[in-house]
Amino acid sequence: MTDQTTPKDRVVIFDTTLRDGEQSPGATMTHEEKLEIAELLDDMGVDIIEAGFPIASEGDFRAVSEIAQRSKQAVICGLARAQLPDIDRCWEAVKGAERPRIHTFIGTSPLHRAIPNLTQDEMAERIEQTVTHARNLCDNVQWSPMDATRTEWDYLRRVVEIAIKAGATTINIPDTVGYTAPRESADLIRRLIAEVPGADEVIFATHCHNDLGMATANALAAVEGGARQIECTINGLGERAGNTALEEVVMALRTRSDIMPYETGIDTRKIMRISRRVATVSGFPVQFNKAIVGKNAFAHESGIHQDGMLKNAETFEIMRPEDVGLSATSLVMGKHSGRAALRAKLKDLGVDVGDNQLKDIFVRFKELADRKKEVYDEDILALVTATTEGSDRLQLVNLSVTCGTGGPAEAALEMEIDGREVSATCTGDGPVDATFKAVRALHPNEAQLQLYQVHAVTEGTDAQATVSVRLEEDGMIATGQSADTDTVVASARAYINALNRLLVRRDKTGKDTKEISYKDVG
Repeated sequence: MTDQTTPKDRVVIFDTTLRDGEQSPGATMTHEEKLEIAELLDDMGVDIIEAGFPIASEGDFRAVSEIAQRSKQAVICGLARAQLPDIDRCWEAVKGAERPRIHTFIGTSPLHRAIPNLTQDEMAERIEQTVTHARNLCDNVQWSPMDATRTEWDYLRRVVEIAIKAGATTINIPDTVGYTAPRESADLIRRLIAEVPGADEVIFATHCHNDLGMATANALAAVEGGARQIECTINGLGERAGNTALEEVVMALRTRSDIMPYETGIDTRKIMRISRRVATVSGFPVQFNKAIVGKNAFAHESGIHQDGMLKNAETFEIMRPEDVGLSATSLVMGKHSGRAALRAKLKDLGVDVGDNQLKDIFVRFKELADRKKEVYDEDILALVTATTEGSDRLQLVNLSVTCGTGGPAEAALEMEIDGREVSATCTGDGPVDATFKAVRALHPNEAQLQLYQVHAVTEGTDAQATVSVRLEEDGMIATGQSADTDTVVASARAYINALNRLLVRRDKTGKDTKEISYKDVG
């Protein structure tokens, strides 16, 4: 089903996790991770995947090209500025898809027009030229007036009409800085559809940011106003305060179909799996009270709430946990569980692993089960993450830490670097500081620590700690993550994992980093 034949009650889901989401500082994904996330998005029923910004770097171009060739159902879209070389490069990347799309944009508000120093007429001419060029290459063209919600009404109406006449099939109206409010969002779409010639022949889309905490509300209001495409990201990942969260708009439309009679093609049972995976590869943990996918979204501690839940779950839950891919119970595994049971559990959690990976996970599972009384779903998923950490030029062999109130902490570290075992002992202001200093002693580097976060995977003093470490070196950013019941061990592995990622990018001479400076539609 093409965008042009989408029925009135069908809302198209356009996911930009791999483009706008990846632009969050520190959220850069590896090539393999992008391919994996794209496959998960395609599998869960996302209509359009914005796979990247092809002209931004050679790495982005390769990722978009391969995603385009691998796509099974989704339209594969690339982003391009209102410049002919950008559009040509975008087309080269997406043309291998069965259903390609070019998405081109330009900032139309007074603030954004001042950047290229274009008059209204000059910008209008460029819009006509670039949209026409894109349409000559591809019959599926999306156009966006960046910062539309702060663009003068008369000019916005004018340029939207120009883009439609030039051949755009989708008109996206971005709230680039999260400035608008729900009533304005609905009214803007409604007026454009009513007043712009040709508006009834295209799809109107909404792209909202969450700077004032209203991205989901603004997106849903735009749908009420006539938009039939929502641009969003998994977990609301995105620049500054993030984007509209896919899981929120999809579940809102499903849960409140009584007042919002629209449907999507998303298999909601696959939401939790992709949410966890995006959190892992981006290094951006999901806050506990995050709607739909947060750890506490289906948790109840209040006595009144617990009593109500025991009598009728609908008293305090408007959605079923299984609707978003959560299993009905968490505790299912222990030290007596076998490999077949572990494989079955992983399948229930939406994780498919090969025999070699299962073997590695099973070894770690048994070690964990010997240390913990209870092994939860979250523990098992953390083990999966720990066994897919990527490049292993640097490996942790052994770590021994001494700390207390009597003096500085000391870390005795053994590592394997390119197959050679080395060791060092360092002191520091606490066990983690001492450990990181020991790593730097064995592998000297100039990487700056931008982020260090610790989250308990489950409850209790024997809980696994998931540690996220973000490093920056020479403009390259890499995030490492690991989990262990020993927080210092998890910290060491996460730090080493981030260093391994930096090594991979350095070996590629920075090709997987953004090579140009640009302003984008998000």
